[in-house]
Amino acid sequence: MSVDQKITNQLEDKYKALDQNVNTHLDGLLHSKPIDYWDYIQTDALLNLQVQRTTLPDEMVFLMYHQVNELLFKMILWEIDQVAKQEHITASFFETKIMRISRYFDVLTSSFTVMKDGMDVEQYNKFRNTLTPASGFQSAQYRKIEFASTELINLIDNRFRETIDRNTSFEHAFEHLYWQAAGKDYKTGKKSYTLTVFEAKYKDEFIRFAEFYNTHNLWTIFKSLPQDVKEDKDLIKAMRHYDYTVNITWVMAHYNTANHYLNIGGKTAEATGGSEWVKYMHPKYQRRIFFPDLWSKQELEDWGKNV
Repeated sequence: MSVDQKITNQLEDKYKALDQNVNTHLDGLLHSKPIDYWDYIQTDALLNLQVQRTTLPDEMVFLMYHQVNELLFKMILWEIDQVAKQEHITASFFETKIMRISRYFDVLTSSFTVMKDGMDVEQYNKFRNTLTPASGFQSAQYRKIEFASTELINLIDNRFRETIDRNTSFEHAFEHLYWQAAGKDYKTGKKSYTLTVFEAKYKDEFIRFAEFYNTHNLWTIFKSLPQDVKEDKDLIKAMRHYDYTVNITWVMAHYNTANHYLNIGGKTAEATGGSEWVKYMHPKYQRRIFFPDLWSKQELEDWGKNV
């Protein structure tokens, strides 16, 4: 059988399985346009998504940097989704996906120098006022990455973890997630405008997402693997790298950048969303740890203290 005939047979099989006429599709191919780089990447659309709120040039750096972050978050969720829906997971497959995700976060971590060293402090403290009450904690994709990475208990505010377990309703657990502290007064129950509108847009979606990932998150999947896979040294190393990168290295890069712009003359400015960002962001306060059993008792006790 010639190569041409083999391809023809494969096409016929493909469209037959779809209950389609292969000749109709081939006829359509005669009239289709060749693909160009700018059409495939949608360059024009992509480059028209940057709309500044001020005339300050460095706002464009801030805006584009966060859009790049969201694209990387989408890449991370794309990898996690493949793990969550894979029926038979090997150590090699799991490790490959974890390291891909870690590399994306490595890029996110190193890229913080773009903001820390790439914006004029005076300009930033002018244009940031036009961004109120928006806040970085409103990144829905980042919240989904957390839900998809670990069990919900590990995302609960450290002050309330002893009162919540796997039988707690998602609705109740949601009210005690660590990032609620960025916009909620737990003494009065009052929520900031920033948190209120964030929940109005995403809360229902988050709860559905968290319900699925309650049994499909990376940590739960890892614990369900055969013992020899869970003891794979390379896999454990990859898991620890991901955990540390997301919850300490990346967070501290973000924290240090915020400190560079918001701690002026020893006085800490309020975040645009009104959050107490120091305690919300620093890992030693919230102790976000995706894979707690992969760390020693001492490592857990020292989490975020020596950075």
